[in-house]
Amino acid sequence: MLLYITLGLLVHFVFFASIFDIYFTSPLVHGMTPQFTPLPPPAKRLMLFVADGLRADKLYELDEDGNSRAPFVRNIIMNEGSWGISHTRVPTESRPGHVAMIAGFYEDVSAVAKGWKENPVEFDSLLNETRYTWSWGSPDILAMFAKGDLRSHIFTESYDASSEDFGAHDVTKLDTWVFDHVKEFFHAARNNQSLFSKVNEDKIVFFLHLLGIDTNGHAHRPSSREYSDNIKLVDKELKEIESTVKDFYGNDGKTAFIFTADHGMTDWGSHGAGHPLETCTPFIAWGAGIRLPQKVSAQKFDDSYLQEWKLENWKRQDINQADVAPLMAALIGVPFPLNSVGIIPVDMLNTSDLFKAESMFTNAVQILEQFKVKMTQKKEATLSFLFTPFKSLSDTKQANILRKARYYIKQKKYDEAVSLCRQLIHLALRGLAYYHTYDRFFLAFNVVLGFVGWTSYASLLIIKSHCNLMRGVSTEAKNPSRLLPCAFVAVGVSVTFFLLIQACPWTYYVYCLLPLPIWYAVLREIPVIQGFVTLLSTFPPRRFLGYLLLFILGVEVLVLSFFYRYMLTAGLVALAAWPFITALWTRAKSISLSWIFFCLLLAVFPLMPVVGRKPDIFLVVGAGLLVLLLSLFVVTSVIKRKDSFINEELVLHLLQMLSVVFSMCVVYGTHHSLLKKQGLPLLNQIVSWTILASSFVMPLLSPPVLFDRLFSILVSSMSTYLLLSTGYEALFPLVLSCLMFVWIHMEQETLQHSVVSCKQKVSTIQFACNTDAAQCRDLCLDDIRRAFFLVFFLVTAFFGTGNIASVNSFDPSSVYCFLTVFSPFKMGALIMWKILIPFVLVMCAFEAVQVTTQLSSKSLFLMVINISDIMALHFFFLIKDYGSWLDIGTSISHYVIVMSMTIFMVFLNCLAQMLTTRKLSLCGRPKSHVI
Repeated sequence: MLLYITLGLLVHFVFFASIFDIYFTSPLVHGMTPQFTPLPPPAKRLMLFVADGLRADKLYELDEDGNSRAPFVRNIIMNEGSWGISHTRVPTESRPGHVAMIAGFYEDVSAVAKGWKENPVEFDSLLNETRYTWSWGSPDILAMFAKGDLRSHIFTESYDASSEDFGAHDVTKLDTWVFDHVKEFFHAARNNQSLFSKVNEDKIVFFLHLLGIDTNGHAHRPSSREYSDNIKLVDKELKEIESTVKDFYGNDGKTAFIFTADHGMTDWGSHGAGHPLETCTPFIAWGAGIRLPQKVSAQKFDDSYLQEWKLENWKRQDINQADVAPLMAALIGVPFPLNSVGIIPVDMLNTSDLFKAESMFTNAVQILEQFKVKMTQKKEATLSFLFTPFKSLSDTKQANILRKARYYIKQKKYDEAVSLCRQLIHLALRGLAYYHTYDRFFLAFNVVLGFVGWTSYASLLIIKSHCNLMRGVSTEAKNPSRLLPCAFVAVGVSVTFFLLIQACPWTYYVYCLLPLPIWYAVLREIPVIQGFVTLLSTFPPRRFLGYLLLFILGVEVLVLSFFYRYMLTAGLVALAAWPFITALWTRAKSISLSWIFFCLLLAVFPLMPVVGRKPDIFLVVGAGLLVLLLSLFVVTSVIKRKDSFINEELVLHLLQMLSVVFSMCVVYGTHHSLLKKQGLPLLNQIVSWTILASSFVMPLLSPPVLFDRLFSILVSSMSTYLLLSTGYEALFPLVLSCLMFVWIHMEQETLQHSVVSCKQKVSTIQFACNTDAAQCRDLCLDDIRRAFFLVFFLVTAFFGTGNIASVNSFDPSSVYCFLTVFSPFKMGALIMWKILIPFVLVMCAFEAVQVTTQLSSKSLFLMVINISDIMALHFFFLIKDYGSWLDIGTSISHYVIVMSMTIFMVFLNCLAQMLTTRKLSLCGRPKSHVI
């Protein structure tokens, strides 16, 4: 069993990692020559304000009284500068957003492993090219641009990371800290000759990172008064900073100002995916080199924002987030960041037409340089007869466009030059994408080959070792031919040599060579395949097609549930009808009614709104009360069983009930403390972490009797789950567990009336009974249904709690009983455990099903993995890298979630076995019951 688990984990880790090599490799190339506009720039200095987490609509819209939340910014839009929406890309996180703005390229996903903080790859940025840069704000953001500063020209000043507290009394202090320090900086510069001379140089940047709005959005939601008040504060301080800077420089008209955001935020206070609320951020530019407002009579956009914001008469100029970097570079006359893929929005420039044309020409050459390096790298790493160049941008066409653009500039046909350069940029960007995805089909083909091979191999293992279908069929191979292994070795050597001469990365060897041993193992089982096909030919065709169509329909329902959560409701309603299509309704009516009731009750949850949108602490407390009532019922039944009643068992039940009471008190107390802006009480925090730690130990103290152990796991899990809940999702594990208890009874009833004899009642079965492998029976067709039920319940365990297949569905406020200071890894781990608790409950119930139905855990587990892999293969083909960023991000999330579920299933299976079979004792020597 251990061998199969190890092999399965290895294969699935490779499949999981493949998406990052196929779709998310780093876009960066090195070796380009810096390019800058060869004309005097309009500005000597630039001030960049980035309001972290600021939504465009919340800044631009008018409040209920018809007044602007940001009167200073609105005045700039109407009288002083240019404005629009900056469109960000997935993932909408702080690090990728800042990299796009300041370095001009879109972050690769390798930064996930670094928590969006450290540099996973080296890159050039606007700040690298400046003469001096001064920055103030969050240590997470500032540090990544100062790292590797060899010229010691980037100066940073940041507050302590512990200040980023979602539960603080007033998180606007994060922004006031920045503004106060900037004012102090300019005041100090008047009295410091060395600093004074530096700030009066040209090509300098002042970068202000403002985290307060993002923190208030997470803590109180973007619709809150705190979020709006923070916008008002930033607007007021912007006005003061502008006045301070202008006074310092004597109103010399050489300062450019840019105000924008790294990402937006959903209504429920999260971000990371591609919803328009997350990808639409404000962009306002004014000062030196920026065009004054343009009044227009009509504008055409796909949205209705202009009418909602009452800005339809002021020209809106939308940009991509990466366009900010070349714009800033052109304004202060520094080289464009080497890896920038942004396009200068020349319509925003208030400069000569010559400057606009030269800037666009420089922009085109800078992006073309990347294209040339990328093409050269790919050409050198590919056999000449296999290399297919990007035909739309040949060397001749490049030279002709550049020559023609230069000619237009000399002839003062600036509009034609700008248009031609823009055409060249779009071709170069298409070429970059072409070479960046050059190996995609090749890698995807090998991964799919491995997917299909693994699924086939797992199916053959089930048929060969755990299925009575092969009885009476000779599966003995004749003398194994040496031709097969020799052929596979020859193919492996050829593939290795092919990859070696092309200097491919080591991961390519894994993707290309992994399918070989898998398919070799499959083809070695030709007799099994032949025997299985022979048996299938004797199966009634209509019945076979009926089962096949039913299986396909079930898998498609699971796939569709990732897009439409209500498909799970439909599935649960269909499952409620199970007793009616079998003999269960007549044989076990009370159990069947329970099954129907809990299926229909659970079917309500996928129809509920996403977690976090409507928090309700009273539902959390109500769920705790229901657990206590259920516990009282169990304690009463334990006391009545005097023959099996012992003090240790009663003490355990009382401790678990006390843990639930503490959880309810902590949830209620923390909620009210945060509402009063008094922060997270230390006592509540200590109790929360203690309950979390004890929840892993408590179940191991209960008797290994099936229902006693399962109930202990439920109560311990609920005590932690309550601490991580914000609303109706607190009720979900309770309803799910009730359905799982009924499921165990239903499976026992099903098996008792089949050919398999079950001598024990469910109430007397112990998990330790699974130790005897000889008791395990062969598989039958009904076991495929059991495996499908498990996968269906696991998917329901994910989506039923209000999650959607997107990273923005996870509510950060669910961890506030444990910590409120921003810590991405701790918060991520707690949210992950919240997601896994329903999974653990389902897996423990599945362990009970295996025990009660005398099933081999390996065979049934392989069937479950196969069903999950078929789903994963669906999502692999559905991954998009085109269309809206919402579609792209969702398609990626689907594959990552289903592959994570498959991998976690292996660990959860081991965890479920430990929770159900191990036994500790409050006194005396620990005991254990091992499967």
